Amino acid sequence: MNGLSFNASLAEWQLTIASFGIRLLGAIALFYIGRWGAAQIQRMVRQVMTRTHMDASLISFSSHFSYYGAIALVTLTIMGLLGIETTSLVAMLGAASIAIGLALQGSLSNFAAGILLIIFHPFRVGDLIEGAGVTGIVEEIQLFTTFVLTDDNRLVIIPNAKLINDSIVNRSAKGCLRVDIVVGIDYEDNLQHVKAIIAEVLHADSRILKDPMPQIGVLELAENYIRLAIRPWASARNYWPVYFHVQEALVQRFREEGITIPSSKQDVHIHSFPSPQSVN
Repeated sequence: MNGLSFNASLAEWQLTIASFGIRLLGAIALFYIGRWGAAQIQRMVRQVMTRTHMDASLISFSSHFSYYGAIALVTLTIMGLLGIETTSLVAMLGAASIAIGLALQGSLSNFAAGILLIIFHPFRVGDLIEGAGVTGIVEEIQLFTTFVLTDDNRLVIIPNAKLINDSIVNRSAKGCLRVDIVVGIDYEDNLQHVKAIIAEVLHADSRILKDPMPQIGVLELAENYIRLAIRPWASARNYWPVYFHVQEALVQRFREEGITIPSSKQDVHIHSFPSPQSVN
């Protein structure tokens, strides 16, 4: 009898191990299939929303949300397949929600901030913004972070909570930016001729917008020279190229036309005084 009982117990253990092994293999297979399916769902959501011409930031946010949501469902399914009681797990998670919330306070605030960024649209993908001490073009808005590409080609990853709690300057909100350039000319130069040269330089640059019209005017009558304000308009991406090119072109044209570019000068007068010995 003892031998029979041992053989029966061994058979039960073998069946249990075999059954668990089958479930484990199924769970592994389900994990890879589920991850592939989540990626397909993410791709499908992105394609559908792109075809309907939705906002790029909303497309990015929704596609990431669908991916992580699908992964969560796959995880619960795998736990059920392995015999883990999901209802008790949910209860345990509910009991530990306060501790988890405190531990993930920063992540949850970033998630909530990401939702606010999508709902209220202070900026969109492709906008040139200033926020959280960073200036650059928005590359992507994700669940927890925003990717900003700076002028020197650095990709800065900013937590959404830091953005939403700081002042945001959206330079692209109105579609174009004013490029402020200041040059100086000598009082002896022909002011109208100089303004005509500047207008020609601005007209030759196709990146400068025709509407609004560029402005050229006297900004200040300084002590030794006249300061001129040059204010063309350009798109956010062309701001710095226009800023640098216009100044370089003006220097070249001024030299060709004999226009004086004033520089800071300081006259030093040396006075000689008689020595005390010569006075005596």
